[in-house]
Amino acid sequence: MLFSSPIFLFLFLPFTLLIYYLAPKRAKNLILLVLSLGFYTWGEKELVVLIILSALIDYLAGLIILSGKRKLGLILSLFFNLSILVYFKYSNFVFSNLVEILQNFNITTTSANRFANVVLPLGISFYTFQTMSYTIDVYRGSVKANKNFIHFATYVTLFPQLIAGPIVRYSHIEKELKNRTTSFPLFAEGVERFIIGLAKKMIIANNCAFLVDGIFNLPANEASVIITWLGVIAYSFQIYFDFSGYSDMAIGLGKMFGFNFPENFNYPYISKSIQEFWRRWHITLSSWFKDYLYISLGGNRKGTLRTYLNLFIVFFITGLWHGASWTYIIWGISHGLFIVIEKLGLKKLLNKAGKGLSVFYTLLAVNITWPIFRSDTITDAFNYIKMMFNFNATTNFEYLNYYLSKETIIVLILALIFSTPVHRKFKEYIKSLNRESIKYKVLISLKIIGLFSLLFISYIYIATDSYNPFIYFRF
Repeated sequence: MLFSSPIFLFLFLPFTLLIYYLAPKRAKNLILLVLSLGFYTWGEKELVVLIILSALIDYLAGLIILSGKRKLGLILSLFFNLSILVYFKYSNFVFSNLVEILQNFNITTTSANRFANVVLPLGISFYTFQTMSYTIDVYRGSVKANKNFIHFATYVTLFPQLIAGPIVRYSHIEKELKNRTTSFPLFAEGVERFIIGLAKKMIIANNCAFLVDGIFNLPANEASVIITWLGVIAYSFQIYFDFSGYSDMAIGLGKMFGFNFPENFNYPYISKSIQEFWRRWHITLSSWFKDYLYISLGGNRKGTLRTYLNLFIVFFITGLWHGASWTYIIWGISHGLFIVIEKLGLKKLLNKAGKGLSVFYTLLAVNITWPIFRSDTITDAFNYIKMMFNFNATTNFEYLNYYLSKETIIVLILALIFSTPVHRKFKEYIKSLNRESIKYKVLISLKIIGLFSLLFISYIYIATDSYNPFIYFRF
């Protein structure tokens, strides 16, 4: 069930809010648990059993750690979560590569192909990482094991962030699971955040997708430098507004129910290095890998060479986390390579060069690697990147005229503007004003009108059935 679908917006969400606010305080977690399981079952059917089993195993693992058998509880959690993640997400990848190797040796692969048809459950990368972080934190003593299964299962299955994040650690909402308050200001803030996220998806990301799909599917003999760069820039906007839009909606929904989920994006396209980019892009995943993998490997405490090796391991797994494909792996490793080069001295040069050149370098590095992420094969990615620098190719301006409609141009301009902190600065400026002043009242009125306008335009796009699944659903 998509957040941008009519059945969610006009049926599931209003019904859930009504039942939740009518329910007594002691029953609110149970209500959220049941409705969240219903939300997941709507699209995944019997695979809901997997997430219930995941919640049960990690709940028991926490209790085992609490009883004193710390290593046993941790091993149980890690073994179960990594096993289901590897089987459901990576068995197709492993067996398809195995089949290719066997075929090179003229070995029959009929039986092997049967093992490759495994369905990928939605959100498995997100909820397995969440539950693993819980047991690791209990093992480390950072949090106490939750003895209430309803509370813990609610944490695991919360529908706002269940399918595509942000990755909410138990410590983020531990207190709110046990005792949270809802208020009109918090609810209003949640509604505002949800509308902004919906507009990001429907108005910007989906319009960029129309341009991106056309250019990336263009035959090589019809592409050119201008067209391919336009395609990759549009894709950089598409994936940012698509994923940050989902995160905004998830955070907004959380506030409506009294939860404060962590931020997941902080204007990554103003970063001055790839290292800073990963502090701003998919923040909850970056911090997860830093706290639970990079530091566990030794971080930067075991010498320079080991630090670089640890970085490559982290970004290899970062790529693999995004998908079972060599394209994702190479994309992850390429970002790790950029960070190592920055640590070798490039970062110092960029600091001396100034903010403008540093941001340009980061955008160049990010956009050169996006085709690897977007392409189905390494060959397709290589051909696309090669065309980005093929200055001898002739530009097909008829093709540009077809795709660059007034609507698309306006969307690209909006994407450029709102990929910078202009909205945040506007909110900060309003907060700094005297609430009794005319300027404050006028700006608040304009803000409310703007939000309703965004919601209305988003509904128009939804009514025309012009939406695509969120990009990160596949991960």
